[in-house]
Amino acid sequence: MDGQTRLGMLHRLLVLFWPPPQTESVILSPLSFSIYRGHKIQHSDWHKEPLRIMDPECSRLLPALCAVLADPRQPVADDTCLEKLLDWFKKVTEAESSLLLLQENPCLVELLSHVLRPQDVSPRVLSFSLRLAGTFAAQEDCFQYLQQGDLLLGLFGEAGTLGWAAWNVPTVRSGWIQGLSSLAQHPSALHFLADSGAVDTVFSLQGDPSLFVASAASQLLVHILALSMHGEAVEHHSPQGSAWPTCAQKIVGHVEESLRSTAAPQVTQALNVLTTTFGRCHSPWTEVLWEQLSPLVACLLERDPIPAGHSLVDLLLSVARSPVFSSADCGLWETVAQTLSRLSPTQAGPLALGTLKLQHCPQALRTQAFGILLQPLACVLKATTQAPTSPGLLDGTLGGSMTVDALLSSKSACAGLLCQTLAQLEELHPLPHRPSPWPQASLLEAVVTILQLCDGSAAPGSSVGGRLCGTLAGCVRVQRAALDFLGTLSQGTSPQELVPQVFAVLLEYLESPDSSPTVLKKAFQATLGWLLSSPKTPGCSDFGPHIPLFLGELFPVLQKRLCSPCWEVRDSALEFFTNLSRHWGEAPTLTQQLLRDPESYVRASAVTAMAQLSSQGLHATLASPEHPEAEQGLLREFLNILSADSEGFPRRAVVQVFTQWLRDGHAEVARDTEQFVATVLQVVSQDLDWEVRVQGLELAQVFLTQKLGQPGHCPYTVALPEAPLPRLRPEVLRTLCQPWLLEFAFRALFDCDRPVAQKACNLLLFLRDKTAPYAGTQETGDSPHLDSMEAALQRWQAGEQGQPLGDPEPEAMLAVLRSLDLEGLQGRLAESSDHVEKSPQSLLQDMLATVDILEENEADCY
Repeated sequence: MDGQTRLGMLHRLLVLFWPPPQTESVILSPLSFSIYRGHKIQHSDWHKEPLRIMDPECSRLLPALCAVLADPRQPVADDTCLEKLLDWFKKVTEAESSLLLLQENPCLVELLSHVLRPQDVSPRVLSFSLRLAGTFAAQEDCFQYLQQGDLLLGLFGEAGTLGWAAWNVPTVRSGWIQGLSSLAQHPSALHFLADSGAVDTVFSLQGDPSLFVASAASQLLVHILALSMHGEAVEHHSPQGSAWPTCAQKIVGHVEESLRSTAAPQVTQALNVLTTTFGRCHSPWTEVLWEQLSPLVACLLERDPIPAGHSLVDLLLSVARSPVFSSADCGLWETVAQTLSRLSPTQAGPLALGTLKLQHCPQALRTQAFGILLQPLACVLKATTQAPTSPGLLDGTLGGSMTVDALLSSKSACAGLLCQTLAQLEELHPLPHRPSPWPQASLLEAVVTILQLCDGSAAPGSSVGGRLCGTLAGCVRVQRAALDFLGTLSQGTSPQELVPQVFAVLLEYLESPDSSPTVLKKAFQATLGWLLSSPKTPGCSDFGPHIPLFLGELFPVLQKRLCSPCWEVRDSALEFFTNLSRHWGEAPTLTQQLLRDPESYVRASAVTAMAQLSSQGLHATLASPEHPEAEQGLLREFLNILSADSEGFPRRAVVQVFTQWLRDGHAEVARDTEQFVATVLQVVSQDLDWEVRVQGLELAQVFLTQKLGQPGHCPYTVALPEAPLPRLRPEVLRTLCQPWLLEFAFRALFDCDRPVAQKACNLLLFLRDKTAPYAGTQETGDSPHLDSMEAALQRWQAGEQGQPLGDPEPEAMLAVLRSLDLEGLQGRLAESSDHVEKSPQSLLQDMLATVDILEENEADCY
């Protein structure tokens, strides 16, 4: 038998063993197949993919399914199946006429008619049917068809719904709203909504005890209003409110009535509807709507207390962000300014931040808003008798008494206001249009003072300061927010006289035994930010003058934290040290000991830290200055972790480090790259963690890329005629076709974890394409190496991974690569794990089969 015949047989064998495109897995044995399906892969939803219109087999199954759904004695499929069924109907109606679908499948109309007797239907099926009816009625001709016999009036009319006993179930009310929302797509639907009383029902559902139903009702009102005004929006002149369509007038009248109400919930409902309206609709009629309703909104500010303060803020920001009002003079800014002065500090903060983010906001309003934001920090500085270096921080005295009252009212109120203020200023800091001048010095003083109040080191200068000390003592929430903002302030230009205060308070938190692990992590992050942003000066190791002194005090603290009994603290300290070591040539002596830490997260961080030290040439000095074999010891240590560690995190960290070492040409790797890669892949191939195996394939990819070369392309060079690719040198080809490399890749190709198989497929495609010019000139002939590879691949595909690949010639390896349909396999691996069973026909069959299974189980019980 000649070589070409053998290759043809091998190709047919692989095609036979590998599933055709409509099948599931690359694994052949039943055991492997079950493992593949059991892998933690999110099953993609079939209903998210394009579907064909209804086929005859689905039409044949529909009557039986509708009969099951209509029969209250039959066990109904779960909500997931009903959701998928509904999504399928939506896809079908998008592809063909809903009217034609109902005429060809009268069982669907019978199901909807049966629902008119809700006492005979479960709430789950009733909700599904309401949504299904809305899906069909979204097309106007089908809407008219369903109107015959008052079917839609019975489902969605006011007289038919409220009397149902199932109406007390939230899913039924939610299904009713969703069905009505789907239905409201055309003018006929608007007439139906106006005449059926459905809009009044939606009004009542705004106050539903179910938050989901109440929110959906508000969304539906906005949808109906926008649909009503759609025809009006194209006119050059905006219609007056009295000339608006019936549904629009009804909704606006309801909103006006709610805004005048003394009940806060009704005011909140009206404000929420308006917020969504101005956020979604940007037509000229929205300006008329605001002119009509803004006096009622302004009247809310005259009440004490102001009702629905948070909803009022959302509305004003929604209007201000609308492009319709970008240049309109409609009294909006006056209302915003009045609201800022009337709301409590907690409620005014979001409005102030949103106002400062607007680019077309008047400067006077920006100044007022920034003063509102700074007020809590100004109160803190005043309470500790510290005069801020920036006079602008205390200029905004408006609302100062309210701010002090809020800070002193309770511990939770004080913490909430300070955390909100710090977070808002942190969000404002990087914006290009932030307020100018930016009070960097005063903000630094305030944050440092807050941190001192929290740890008890501040010196209060008034009774207010003393109460703040007691309120904020040990408040972890405020400490975290302050440290976050302190780290953000490191990105600005700060006065040098304040930098020692910053480092002092950071050192206090890093040293304090009362600092929680989360606070310590924030302190480490802020410290790193300030160290790296410190201005560089000659003679100070490229750092500012304060840095060497601070580092001298920091490293003993870091050494202590590496010995902490809390693993989160050890991990944070290692992470900080790893980032710092890229810029500072000093290392704690305990780092290597943490490679044997009892916590796997810490061991993983220690691997990263030691690798960073090794890359900078610091590991030999750290481990044993007089022994040059220290680096070799680190490599053995990492290999031991890779082969023996019981947890996945350290092993993953080791393979990632090895991959980076290979990319960077690390000294240990460069000594014998081929032996290094072979040793690592041999260990990785036996690892049970699929992420380790994927990273091992990444290591192999880097190795192949370096051997084959990836010449860069400069976009500015003149295109030259393509030259023939140079032939690979025999020694390079033999290296690429080493059994240990290709055996690792082929075994991974049949891996039971899909990400591993996908990565291996991509790797083999890369190798095949790069060696194609050479492989195409070779004659394989009648080679015994091809026989051994055939036998090995057959066994591997059958799930028997024991037989080695042997030592075949490179030509046999390349012949196998050419014979494989790697592109087809790549496509099949990209398919979802349930692509066979995700068809609509399969869904209908499963739902019907579930009924039979449940009946059999019931019989078995008796």
